[in-house]
Amino acid sequence: MTRIIAGAAGGTRLDVPGQGTRPTSDRVRESLFGALSSMDAIADARVLDLYAGSGALGLEALSRGARSAVLVERGRAAAAVVRRNAAAVAKALGGDTAGRTSVQESSVHGYLVRAAGPFDLVFTDPPYDLSDADMTADLVALAPLLSPDAVVVIERAKRSTPPDLDAAGLSLLREKVYGDTALWWAEPTAP
Repeated sequence: MTRIIAGAAGGTRLDVPGQGTRPTSDRVRESLFGALSSMDAIADARVLDLYAGSGALGLEALSRGARSAVLVERGRAAAAVVRRNAAAVAKALGGDTAGRTSVQESSVHGYLVRAAGPFDLVFTDPPYDLSDADMTADLVALAPLLSPDAVVVIERAKRSTPPDLDAAGLSLLREKVYGDTALWWAEPTAP
């Protein structure tokens, strides 16, 4: 079972797509959001959740005070799950998410090349088999959509090559490994 860990919708159960996704564990999400809270990166943030899966990361941010969340998921069945989860979180928040949550059924790269930012907090949790070249292309397409103070969190397998942050004009803030999961926090490089 996946659930919203904290905030106004804390405890809300989230459905998980049957296949093709890899939900971020509660333990990793708790640590991730603790770090983001200490960075003051959540309150009033415009959130982008790429490869959303169940939508847990973007919806957790909404529960904790983010202004809005765009959840991007290519798979039709998974996008339907994200919509259900967004509705459950909206209900837990008293229906107060109208216009604040958007589910985009699209490939990540396709969405990024047509999207308008800016985004303040971005989660990208691609399938472990996404190539390094595709990961870099996503980050390069994301870069112009970021606000100057944005935080980008990249989740991949521990055995993966670290993301090419330089190619996207990003600087590493921190890096942490949780079991088989590695997280990288990055920010736009100062001009």
